[in-house]
Amino acid sequence: MSPSAQTAVVCDTTAYLPDALVAERGIQRISLYVSIDDRQEAEAEITDFADFYERLRASKGGATTSQPSIGDFGAVYEPLLEAGREIVSIHISAGISGTFEAAVQARDRLTEEGKGGERIRVFDSRSAAGGMGLCVLAASAAAAAGGDGEAVLARAELAREELKMWFAIDTLEYLRRGGRIGGARAWIGSALKIKPILTLEEEITPIERVRTRNRSIERLLDYARQHHEDGYDAWVVQHIQDFDTAGRLIDDAREIFGCEPAFVSEIGAVLGAHVGPGLLGIGSVSKSALE
Repeated sequence: MSPSAQTAVVCDTTAYLPDALVAERGIQRISLYVSIDDRQEAEAEITDFADFYERLRASKGGATTSQPSIGDFGAVYEPLLEAGREIVSIHISAGISGTFEAAVQARDRLTEEGKGGERIRVFDSRSAAGGMGLCVLAASAAAAAGGDGEAVLARAELAREELKMWFAIDTLEYLRRGGRIGGARAWIGSALKIKPILTLEEEITPIERVRTRNRSIERLLDYARQHHEDGYDAWVVQHIQDFDTAGRLIDDAREIFGCEPAFVSEIGAVLGAHVGPGLLGIGSVSKSALE
């Protein structure tokens, strides 16, 4: 997307899009925050994930996360509005984060101040990580094609409607600790060493529990295969601190979908704080949504 495209696409860091893709598409990012033992850091500045999880494991209180401030949004929005552009701002599900609401407040403030806030459209991806990332890529494709704010927003909506994203996690412990467990709460306290498979549809939703890591990966591939059979073939894989298993998942997914992934990335500190290391995720939309 050229920097002069009529519509600018903004997202927050919890899409975990690769930096090169963000730069190539001209996407603007706004960082969430994570705190361990009262030390707050911008997620965008945490790049040593091994060190982050070391600190998380050693911490008695665990981690807390917080949305960007209204000022953080204003700092990104204002220069874009001053350049005469429209903005589509795509964010992590409002069901699990206050980020969407902070973006709305920033838009409203800029409107009241006569700074063009009415040219900002704020979009709830109802997802996070790769699911939100696919919505962002769909929007940026529409923006690169010269779409106005309405057209770019419509493309993000299309991706959100098509999207399916599944996550296998190693343990429910981090979700329990952080209180973001949604419908999986009933599985807490299970004596079985379960490996939960979850999706994110506004909030974290449990789909299935299996006994072993290998079985959870098989099931991720089964879900991906089903979605591919329904005609969806632009896919992503994400993981937390598990490059080897992610590599195997990518090889298998490549065979299912018959093409290269839209992107592959490691999920960062904000979602990582809530699910812990060992997550694997796969999801897909139609290729036409991203073109």
